[in-house]
Amino acid sequence: MTETNPQPNSVKKILPLILATAIFMQMLDSTILNTSLPSIAKDLNESPLNMQNAIISYVLTLAVFMPASGFLADRFGTKKVFIFSLVLFSLGSLFCSMSQNLTHLVISRVIQGVGGSLMTPVGKLALIKTFDKNELLKAMNFAIIPALIGPVLGPLVGGYMVDYLSWHWIFLINIPIGVLGIILGLKYMPNYKSTDVDFDLKGFLIFAAASLLLSISLELFGDMQNISPVLFVFILGFLFLYYYYRHARRGGNPIFPLDLFQVRTFRVGIVGNMATRLGISSVPLLLPLMIQIAYKQSAVTSGWIIAPMALTAIFGKSSVIKILDRYGYRQTLMVNTFIIGTLICLLAIPNIHTSLYWFVPIIAILGFFNSIQFTSMNTISIADLRNFQTSSGNSLISVNQQLAIGFGIAFGLIVLKLFENSDLIEGEMHNAFRYTFLTIGILTIISGFVFRRLHISDGKNMKSKED
Repeated sequence: MTETNPQPNSVKKILPLILATAIFMQMLDSTILNTSLPSIAKDLNESPLNMQNAIISYVLTLAVFMPASGFLADRFGTKKVFIFSLVLFSLGSLFCSMSQNLTHLVISRVIQGVGGSLMTPVGKLALIKTFDKNELLKAMNFAIIPALIGPVLGPLVGGYMVDYLSWHWIFLINIPIGVLGIILGLKYMPNYKSTDVDFDLKGFLIFAAASLLLSISLELFGDMQNISPVLFVFILGFLFLYYYYRHARRGGNPIFPLDLFQVRTFRVGIVGNMATRLGISSVPLLLPLMIQIAYKQSAVTSGWIIAPMALTAIFGKSSVIKILDRYGYRQTLMVNTFIIGTLICLLAIPNIHTSLYWFVPIIAILGFFNSIQFTSMNTISIADLRNFQTSSGNSLISVNQQLAIGFGIAFGLIVLKLFENSDLIEGEMHNAFRYTFLTIGILTIISGFVFRRLHISDGKNMKSKED
């Protein structure tokens, strides 16, 4: 049985802000490092190619430990685990800034990853248990905005900090944000526990192995020289997933019960998240790369070009509730995915002589519809979960999103490399980017058909109360 006492209005007002703080810190940190790797490599006397380990170690740690977040929250309470995760993430950030070599940095990133793997899922779980279904959309809508702003501000802030301060500040910036989250969490975070807790250690190890292997394969896909070992790791990951399926079928108390997938809205939300993010996730990486490689512009310039995405995401946040109330989840998600895919295709139109400003309105509009997409997918996934399913369901959603973002980035890089080595680009690297945007845009449009599995009435219980 799970503790779900009604919370005072002060908690309901501050809790979305606490989750937003955690999401912003994690999303900023996961993107700010990309523009800073050459500077860090130079300072640590390492090759920039070897510095990928600093990114991979963090992603792998997230994938491995996220499945345990629901159990730990149920066992020790959402408040204690959330505060612990913020402390761990902040300490990891401090250790990163003090790193004297690559080994120190990788170990510090692992500490950060353990904190990050608990921070967002546990904060989100507290939000789900605090708000009624008809209030949850509005609360989740507010908290999800940092997930859109963080990846846009990351390269921009990272570029400025490296140019005008030093790379150490890209980690130190997390500490005041973490302290703010800890202070607010101590005062306002509810401490939900479950009296019925039984940890499925075997299932956790099997699923962690599957997540680890799939994460390694997607990192290798992004920088592949020989396809055979990559495919081997990829297939092995799916074999572990099948092994977990066999394990969960035997009953007991699996870490991710199979009855979650009997909930149609959860099933569609999980598959839709994975499918649509294949295209969406690669745009914030591919566009800055194109601006820097093809257009020969600076990292700061590329950061400014995609910055409008963060501003329009705020307008999307203010519109999504009205849109969902009027059109429902099925129509909104299908049409919205088609629009996003079309906008990605439009990024392929400008040639090398076109002004960079041509991209600004496309990116601005894309930010608006991305905001609607993420809020809608996140809320429909949990719309019909029962109280006893929320911990495991929320953890699985978090793992799925992490893997989906990673696969999306890797997929975009694979397509780019395929076109780079083809005869289609006629020696123009810019054309490789154009064909890549066209490919992932078309695939995003096709992925919208996943949401046809939703019923027109799905998500009606998520409609917000009138103000």
